Amino acid sequence: MKIGLIFIVAYVCFLAPVHQTHLPNATISDLSFKNMDFAMNLYRKISTFHDKNIFFSPMSISTSFAALLMASDGVTHKEILRALNLEQLEQPDQPEFLPKLFQLLKQNITQNRSLKLDQGMALFMHPQYEVEKIFEDQVKKFFDADIKSVEFGDTEGSIGFINEYIKLKTHDKVMEMISTLDAMTRLMLINTIFFQGVWQMPFNPNFTENAPFYIDNYSIVQVPMMFQEDKFYMMEDVALGAKVLKLPYQEGVSMLILLPNKGIDYTVIDDEINAEKFLRWIKKLQKTKLEVNMPKFKMEQSYSLHDLLPNMGMASVFSNSANLTKLSKDEGLKVSEVLHKAVIEVDETGTTAAAATTIGITPYSLPKTFIVNRPFFFFIYHEDTNCMLFMGRVIDPTKN
Repeated sequence: MKIGLIFIVAYVCFLAPVHQTHLPNATISDLSFKNMDFAMNLYRKISTFHDKNIFFSPMSISTSFAALLMASDGVTHKEILRALNLEQLEQPDQPEFLPKLFQLLKQNITQNRSLKLDQGMALFMHPQYEVEKIFEDQVKKFFDADIKSVEFGDTEGSIGFINEYIKLKTHDKVMEMISTLDAMTRLMLINTIFFQGVWQMPFNPNFTENAPFYIDNYSIVQVPMMFQEDKFYMMEDVALGAKVLKLPYQEGVSMLILLPNKGIDYTVIDDEINAEKFLRWIKKLQKTKLEVNMPKFKMEQSYSLHDLLPNMGMASVFSNSANLTKLSKDEGLKVSEVLHKAVIEVDETGTTAAAATTIGITPYSLPKTFIVNRPFFFFIYHEDTNCMLFMGRVIDPTKN
């Protein structure tokens, strides 16, 4: 009988600043590019199941499976690499190369201590279960993992203990992550991210007012629409039929909004977005005076990735043929669950009194408008590395 390894990815995102740093080497850019395409591929898998809001962290998911890569071998190892789009980056003669790349990427993003980005990993183990010493040392070294002992047989106590850990790590934002637990569980791997910060140019809440948001030709909802007039970076992708707007956070992180043109169905764009296009958008952004109208929204999304990832080629790790022999010599080990829960809140706030700004308006120079009043995509990325931290789609801003 297979022993289940439950693998949980939980994170919470708010408006967040990240400070610019210099790339230690070009391979971090390669990792970011591959992770970006993984993000787009996973997004497409999620979107085939429904036409609702979507929000997740490709960085969080990739980092978690990078840890699992160190535990896997054979076909399982190859499938994880392929699904994460990391085959070309692996160095077979250097097994620590990829974990080190992920470590360098995280250090590059978070080296400024004023950054409000807390990422953590924990390995919960049954007291009598032995993990390979090499794996335990590596997961501590490259991912700063906490190793904790849990008596999974006490399911109620274990659920409470694990949920409390996740709640603490996400600053009380991700609650009740798990509700059930198999008493036969021997290992649980958890990754958490808490992300908080501010807009570089905050929206004045006095200008926020209700306005229509057109979900489709037949459904219209009223949403609190924020307003900002300033110089922003934007571009138009004529071939795609969409406009792109960059909304910067403080020092080094930005939200990129991809807004389909009126009459263009967002589902058509679903199949077209990829890492190459994303980098092209960034390069072609031009500064222009704009009136920006953007809805406030909150989202809480949960995904059972063990139902999605097999469709991306990562199947054996969830089956009886799983090869996790670098984690443990016990051959009866597989991943039983991969849970991902995400929370985001976007509003005017982000600074205190210093947020108030005075905008000079030039007479007879009316700015263009960028009105986000229909379904749109958004990406939150670290500018120096182009690392995709978060990705989402808003169909209805009134749905949490």
